[in-house]
Order: sequence, then structure tokens, then C-alpha cells
Amino acid sequence: MQQQNKSMATQIFTLTEGNEFITLDKLLKLLKIVGSGGEAHLVITEGMVTVNGEVETQKRKKLREGDVVEFNGEGIKIIS
Repeated sequence: MQQQNKSMATQIFTLTEGNEFITLDKLLKLLKIVGSGGEAHLVITEGMVTVNGEVETQKRKKLREGDVVEFNGEGIKIIS
């Protein structure tokens, strides 16, 4: 039996020049995927966010070029 892949919207986030990372909580808030920093902290600590396919519970996880974040059917690829 084959599994069907859910279609996932993927966004590209470009790091600003001179910055080699963005924190996970700031990324979710900046892209308006969550309504507030508090909501970002909640969804992360509840294990609802993955980074590179692994559940991530560190609110201030440093995301660097090549990382892929997934939450609520949305994917975000980090580039520089």
C-alpha cells in the first residue's frame, strides 16, 4: 500500500546579508505563520514543528542555510 504525500506549501526565506542564522521562534513570527511570539513558543515546545524532518522543541534553535522547517502543512527553506 502506497502512502500519498500531502501537498505542502513551501516558502523560501532568505537570510539578510551579514546574518548567518535566524531563530526558529522569530522565523515563525516574522512569516506570520503564528500570531505572536508566545504562540510560536507554544507550538515549538508542544512538538508541532520539525526542522530537517526532526521534531524541534528548542524555541531559539538557530536555523541556517539549507535548513527546512515544517509546521501546519507549510514548509520553509532557509537560503542565504
